[in-house]
Amino acid sequence: MKIFRNALYRRHDARLEMYRGRLVPCHETPARLDHVLAELARRPVGALRDPVPDDAGLDAALAAIHAPRYLDFLAGAWDEWVALDPANAGTDILPAVWPVRGFRADVLPESFAARIGLFSFDAGSPVMAGTWAAAREGAACARSAALAVSGGERAAFALTRPPGHHAGPDFFGGYCFLNNAALAAQTLRDHGAARVAVLDVDYHHGNGTQTIFYGRDDVLTVSLHGDPRTEYPFFLGHADERGEGAGLGANLNLPLPRGTSATTWFEALEAGLAAVAAHRAEALVVALGVDTFEGDPISGFHLRADDYLRLGERLARAGLPVVLTMEGGYAVAEVGVNVVNVLEGFRAAAG
Repeated sequence: MKIFRNALYRRHDARLEMYRGRLVPCHETPARLDHVLAELARRPVGALRDPVPDDAGLDAALAAIHAPRYLDFLAGAWDEWVALDPANAGTDILPAVWPVRGFRADVLPESFAARIGLFSFDAGSPVMAGTWAAAREGAACARSAALAVSGGERAAFALTRPPGHHAGPDFFGGYCFLNNAALAAQTLRDHGAARVAVLDVDYHHGNGTQTIFYGRDDVLTVSLHGDPRTEYPFFLGHADERGEGAGLGANLNLPLPRGTSATTWFEALEAGLAAVAAHRAEALVVALGVDTFEGDPISGFHLRADDYLRLGERLARAGLPVVLTMEGGYAVAEVGVNVVNVLEGFRAAAG
């Protein structure tokens, strides 16, 4: 398995997030990838590679899934923030105002405070000096993994942070700024796959990925996640969201209650993979979150470390070329074991 690692992941190291009404240290930290890299050194399942250097290709790929004004804002947000007041260099950016129902989003405000709110949906995803560089390099990893699979590799992994599946066409949140899974899916489409499926196994619904592809029938989106009636991101992820227009029937949500056991979770996985098969997908993107782990501090399912070996085996048995993108997982010390278990299980079953 080819593993494309984001060498710039430490540049995004935010200080505080708003969590349940309080400013707390960020759950999404560089230590998450530190543990994965350490476990890969102990149990190598593939060579670590840098992403393909292709700025023009990456820019075009990002523009295929994200709005130009959103990309422009993210690329320049930190410099603009510091230009407002040099003292801002010591403070990460968090939004404080948002356009809600009935407010206009078509007119781009001049105010920085208004624009950071326009392009976000929570106050838990700080932007700092290195956010754009880290997120963009992560997108390069996702694109490189998809190019490798398009070129004949059985599987490739984008090992990166910040994660991506909550980022939509023109919004960030949930620690996500650029949608790596969506970018991988679009890259697979652009390089010959007529039909692609995205299977999101993170505890939290992949609201950004769903939004990007909701009106399309060439990319099936499937998400297993905590019930949005009680779990973040709350406002998408219900079972009756099936797509719209040409995409009607090409979105499947499988919400599960907090406390779901591994047995029930794997039953839902089978339903998701059955939908992938029915879609006649030629390639599969897996948004790999391991915050389904029983010890995760902000989630509520009960998978154990060995269950991730089983997950990897089942993904391999689906018989499709696979791109995996690194998403959530906040039991930091266990993230490495759980992620590498997926990769090891896949390798063992794929042969």
